[in-house]
Amino acid sequence: MTSASPGPERPSSERGVLSVETVADRVALLTLRRPERRNALSIELRDALSETLDALASDEAVSVVIITGEGPVFCAGFDLKEFETAAADPSFDRALWASSDRYHSTLLQFPLPLIAAINGPAIAGGFDLAVCCDVRIASTTTVFSHPEFAWGDVVYSPLHELVGGAIARELVLTGRTISAHEALDLHLVSRVVTPETVVEVALDYARMMTQSTRALLLRSKAKIIARAGIANAPTLEL
Repeated sequence: MTSASPGPERPSSERGVLSVETVADRVALLTLRRPERRNALSIELRDALSETLDALASDEAVSVVIITGEGPVFCAGFDLKEFETAAADPSFDRALWASSDRYHSTLLQFPLPLIAAINGPAIAGGFDLAVCCDVRIASTTTVFSHPEFAWGDVVYSPLHELVGGAIARELVLTGRTISAHEALDLHLVSRVVTPETVVEVALDYARMMTQSTRALLLRSKAKIIARAGIANAPTLEL
C-alpha cells in the first residue's frame, strides 16, 4: 500500500473509533478501530461511518472507498453490550435503532464504489457490512456467519441480492459458518489473499476503478443501486 498523503481534512478523522486516510489518488481507506472489541459496531462507530461516508460522497477528490478493520477481526457485528443497555433504557434503545437505520441506509445508498478489505472474521453485522460493499476481498483468516439468527433479526436483502435466494436463505436460516474459500466458490468474494496483503489487493481493485472518471463511477453505481432494488427501509425490515 502506498503511504498515506495528508489529503483533505475529514470530519470523522479525529474520532478514535475510525481512521480515514487517502491511500492513493481518489481512494480513501476507512479503518474500524475498536480491536479490543473485535471492531464491534457501537453507536459511536456506526455514526462515525455514516458521517464519514456522507462527507466522502460529496468530496470531489474521492472516487472509491475501501473499508477494513484494525487487528485480526474485520468486524464482529453490533456491540452486544449496547443491547443490554437498550433493554433497560428506552431512550437508548431508540438511539441505537436510529443509528442503525441511518448506517444501513448510508451504506446501501452510497453513490460511489465501496470495497471491503476483509482482514478476518466478518460476523453478524460485520457480515452485513461486507455484503453492503460492492466488491469484497477476503483474507484466508476470514469466516462469515450470522449467529444472531438464533436470537434476533438478520439483515437478508443485501445478501440475497448478491448470491441469490437459495444460498441466502440457507445462510440466514441456519447461521452456519462459511470459510473464505467457500465464499469465493459462492461468488460472495472476488479474491482470497493473505491477511498481510488484503488491503493492498483491495487497493489494486480501487486503482482499476479509478481508471474511470468519478462521474462515470457515479452513473454506474446509480444503476447498481437501482437494479438491486433494496428498499431504503429500517434495519429490521431489510
